[in-house]
Amino acid sequence: MGSDQNQTSATSSSPDGGLPEPVTAAGRDGLAAILAAPERAVIALDFDGTLAPIVPNPDLARAHPEAVPALAALAQKVAAVAVVTGRPAEVAVRNGGFAGVDGLDRLVVLGHYGAERWEAATGKVTAPDPHPGVEAVRREFTDVLASVPASRGTWVEDKGRAIAAHTRRAEDPEAAFEALREPLGALAERHGLIVEPGRMVLELRPPGVDKGVALRAYLRDVGAGAVLYAGDDLGDLPAFDAVEALRGEGVPGLLVCSANEAVRELAARADVVVADPEGVVRLLAALAARLP
Repeated sequence: MGSDQNQTSATSSSPDGGLPEPVTAAGRDGLAAILAAPERAVIALDFDGTLAPIVPNPDLARAHPEAVPALAALAQKVAAVAVVTGRPAEVAVRNGGFAGVDGLDRLVVLGHYGAERWEAATGKVTAPDPHPGVEAVRREFTDVLASVPASRGTWVEDKGRAIAAHTRRAEDPEAAFEALREPLGALAERHGLIVEPGRMVLELRPPGVDKGVALRAYLRDVGAGAVLYAGDDLGDLPAFDAVEALRGEGVPGLLVCSANEAVRELAARADVVVADPEGVVRLLAALAARLP
């Protein structure tokens, strides 16, 4: 695994093609496998904080201006490109500007942690029926927030298949986050949901779905021979777990962290750490330039 001590070298670029040098042997093997057989490789990425800068209002999050060109360049050379996000698939497509882009016909967006799937080739979303607990939570959510004075200013995001409380706009975001953990946990438990913490966000969603489950299922579907996964937050840890497990099963993988001080655990486990979504985009563009 990487470590905080390795982050300086993880962010430095190699002289060959501008690609960062992974700090672990497993990461170097993953990158080598992608370069050697790109037609069997999948490039998978989180959206917020990875392809799009974090903003106070998630509705206003947009992909980095160079993200779509970099993804389009890569998509022509690898087996597939997948965006794996907790957002509804249609929201990620809209905010990412992914629809109708030349060269992105093999892009897939796995929304709601894989519960929804949007394919650029068809422009359609497929999904099962929502978990009934989400509607029950929706009816009680506002009352629970109102019962916690520290939560004043918290913004509620209704994702359809999940509901999230963002505390970035609260007077004291950290205090609001901590104050809401217990009551929202109790609310989720009453209705058969779980609470997924993130960067100043607590999301209530159905159990048994996460980015690791979604990623493994998708890689199995396409028969991937190698994978790059990039993320920035606690919700990406299951995807990191999945890539590490796949390495043990003989599928090389490269783990990339779009760094932030709040989620040091992710950076410590990454093979490559970049500073922000711009760094992710530069890495993708450098990788596309290296592939035949």
